[in-house]
Amino acid sequence: MRRQIFTFFLLLPYASAFAQNIPTPKEHFGFAIGDDYHLTNFTQTERYFKKLAAASDRMKLTTIGQTEEGRNQYMFIVSSPENLKNLARYKEISQKLAHAENLTEAEARALANEGKAIVWIDGGLHATETVGIHQLIETAWNLASRKDPETLNILDNVIILLTHANPDGQELVSNWYMRDSDPKKRSLEFLPRLYQKYIGHDNNRDFYIMNMKESQNMGRQLFVEWIPQVMYNHHQRGPAGSVLAGPPYRDPFNYVFDPLMMTGIDALGAAMYNRLNAEDKPGFTRHDGSTFSTWYNGGLRTTTHFHNMIGLLTEIIGNPTPDTIPLVPERLIPNNNTPNPVLPQPWHFRQSIDYSLSLNWAVLDYAARHHDQLLYNIYHMGRSSIERGSKDYWTPYPSRIAAITEAINADKKDMRTAQSPSLSYYDAVLKDPKLRDPRGYVIPADQTDFPTAVTFVNALIKTGIQVHKATSPFTLAGKNYSSGSYIVKSAQAFRPHILDMFEPQDYPNDFQYQGGPPVRPYDAAGWTLAYQMGVKFDRQLDDFTGPFEVIPYGEIQRSQGTMPTARTSNGYELSAGSNNSFVAVNDLLAAGIGISRLTAPGPNQGDFYVLASAKATTILEKSARELGLKVEAVAKKPAATSLAAVKPRRIALWDGYGGSMPSGWVRWIMEQYHFPIRQLFAKEIDAGDLRQKYDVIVFVTRAIPGVTGQSVGRGYSRREPKEEEIPAEYHATMGSISAGKSIPQLKKFLEAGGTIVTIGSSANLAFQLGLPVRDALVEMTSAGKERPLPGEKYYIPGSILQVEVDTTQRAAWGMNAKTDVYFDDSPVFTISPDALSKGTIKPLAWFPTDKPLRSGWAWGQAYLQGGVTAFEASVGAGKLYVYGPEITFRAQSHGTFKLMFNQLYSTAD
Repeated sequence: MRRQIFTFFLLLPYASAFAQNIPTPKEHFGFAIGDDYHLTNFTQTERYFKKLAAASDRMKLTTIGQTEEGRNQYMFIVSSPENLKNLARYKEISQKLAHAENLTEAEARALANEGKAIVWIDGGLHATETVGIHQLIETAWNLASRKDPETLNILDNVIILLTHANPDGQELVSNWYMRDSDPKKRSLEFLPRLYQKYIGHDNNRDFYIMNMKESQNMGRQLFVEWIPQVMYNHHQRGPAGSVLAGPPYRDPFNYVFDPLMMTGIDALGAAMYNRLNAEDKPGFTRHDGSTFSTWYNGGLRTTTHFHNMIGLLTEIIGNPTPDTIPLVPERLIPNNNTPNPVLPQPWHFRQSIDYSLSLNWAVLDYAARHHDQLLYNIYHMGRSSIERGSKDYWTPYPSRIAAITEAINADKKDMRTAQSPSLSYYDAVLKDPKLRDPRGYVIPADQTDFPTAVTFVNALIKTGIQVHKATSPFTLAGKNYSSGSYIVKSAQAFRPHILDMFEPQDYPNDFQYQGGPPVRPYDAAGWTLAYQMGVKFDRQLDDFTGPFEVIPYGEIQRSQGTMPTARTSNGYELSAGSNNSFVAVNDLLAAGIGISRLTAPGPNQGDFYVLASAKATTILEKSARELGLKVEAVAKKPAATSLAAVKPRRIALWDGYGGSMPSGWVRWIMEQYHFPIRQLFAKEIDAGDLRQKYDVIVFVTRAIPGVTGQSVGRGYSRREPKEEEIPAEYHATMGSISAGKSIPQLKKFLEAGGTIVTIGSSANLAFQLGLPVRDALVEMTSAGKERPLPGEKYYIPGSILQVEVDTTQRAAWGMNAKTDVYFDDSPVFTISPDALSKGTIKPLAWFPTDKPLRSGWAWGQAYLQGGVTAFEASVGAGKLYVYGPEITFRAQSHGTFKLMFNQLYSTAD
């Protein structure tokens, strides 16, 4: 009896701690999480989150910001009550160890022993992947209510960040699914718009630039505030014949990574699939069992890899409508990819929830058992990055290893006489002083488009990179730099991300077999953000110092513009080379201010001339202050013959039912640069009279269908809904561009003086109109017919290429003569000599060399030489502008925005 009393008092603290009325999901929602045919929306979830936070002393509910539609974005901080009292200290420890600055080995060990592992688990990023948010709800309830020893140990040793990744999407998707009162008729099919206001599924491609508010909210927690050692990103769907795909992932991985991060993924992956196997939950596939890799930067998970975090992704099957695991015979054989296959069978939503909870607890249990190791390891990776950035170091990129191999093969004598190749081959490449990784980068303040350079700097800052700013002029390597220039040193913990934003990606040649077809990268092969944004920077190969001040982590910068101190009556000039000039021009036009463009050849061609007035001065002062523009006073009013009046145009942007992600990106860009636009759908196009309503129509990639035997770019097909399947309020957005109805109306629009801008595969409009251009990337078959070049000969997935631009053409005013473009299997043309001689088609951009690759992967790039990738064509009284590259790619390619912006004004002489 005494022993029983003693045990009672021993357990009393735990009993009192957990004797709370924690509401179950079923009590709140009226159904259990995972019940077939049931989803909960965000409004209901928000109320439940608040109930949990009020009832449990294990969790703190925080708002990390607002979404693009104005909802609160929530993050639960979950741990033991004692840990929650000391969150500031544990956050400080996590930051110190992640940054690895000025810490001795002993200090790092002590902090690792004192700290708690920080683990991020999110849900709902891709809102139609409904397992994600529902497992997050179930996980929150389990963490609040479970009393088993494993969970208590987790709470004692781990701080869990449960983050809702897309509140807007949950509200839309769940309401759409639940709209039918008959559960058997409920479906996620034919969602009427994107589940993120602008970009839908691409919200998982935004995390190295963070344009969207949700990305900014989560990025700040990941890279500035908490810097977790482990992050787990829930997705679906698993490959056919499996339940889920997870870590470790297929090759290639990015060569800038610390190996400890990669083996950390291995360790967590082992914990995850071991737990599933121990619980008799088969169907986990890994390695080459799926398409997922660790090459790409920019995803919610993948960007963490470049910050020494163990970023985990699972892609699981499951929907509220019961599903089936199909028969895929080759997946039934156990192998290293799928050690424990799953049998074909019916599948219910709850099974996916149960798998997800097992995976979460596997990650959390590992973190609890190894919390000190995880904390120390992120320090170790950060310290290694600092060391690499502090000395001569050569990243072993594939092209460099290929150079060594080529040199060995070329030297027949050495290969005959030596048992193994001489180290001189290695030294010639991986000890070549010119090929060293930079010690840092300088972004000069005197570049033409410095405001865009500052936007790039802010992208680095938002991802936790330490940036310096020059407080006075300085000189490096014989070059003078002005005060206000930015400096990014590579001797810091997140060095992998720095290199990835400044340096080219070097994707390996990856084919199914020698001489066979290419293996497509999971996403892009190359994306170097500095190149995409057209930022000018200098690589510094040797250590350097200067009059530099450290910008506090996470402190967003604003470029300082200039405004003439003396008022002028001759007007003002804005550089056409600065993207932000277009914001100012749109504000001025909206206020009725007279604007022209300088047409005379020379360095100022295309610049904006603003008539002087008190109102213009007020707007320009604001533009200089807020946009960083350098407003110049005009000493002498230009001659009327060298000016073209600028008038606003009525702009339409194509979109389709369900929403186009490329269109959403462009819509967001238009809003940022203050261009007023209207969305345009196929039905309105087919109805005609377009010229009465619009002056310019913009078609993004995948809007215009191809012509049989002559089309460009990858298309996509999906079953179009019937009107009776869709609520009447969305009928006006239904339909697609057709050759029979739409193209004739677009031709009439052009002939009547309209302007059309096409991007990417919508270059097909040139073929639809019968213009004298041809696909340049074809070959002749033995039967004498043209066919696209096969992948064995030519293949360029998303990569950065360099083109030459005719900057004297109005369409390209403000551009650089050599410009980097984002190229993704993009159209390239041959223009008929007759059209060139008559001037009815004018090339705007082309490939002058056989080696235009700047970043990524380009197999057979020699085929591009001489090909035209952008042109202007006269069609009746109108103009068609065709841009093969993705000039607005994910709102990242600032360096090519002007190719669209220039066409959005009327500039008649």
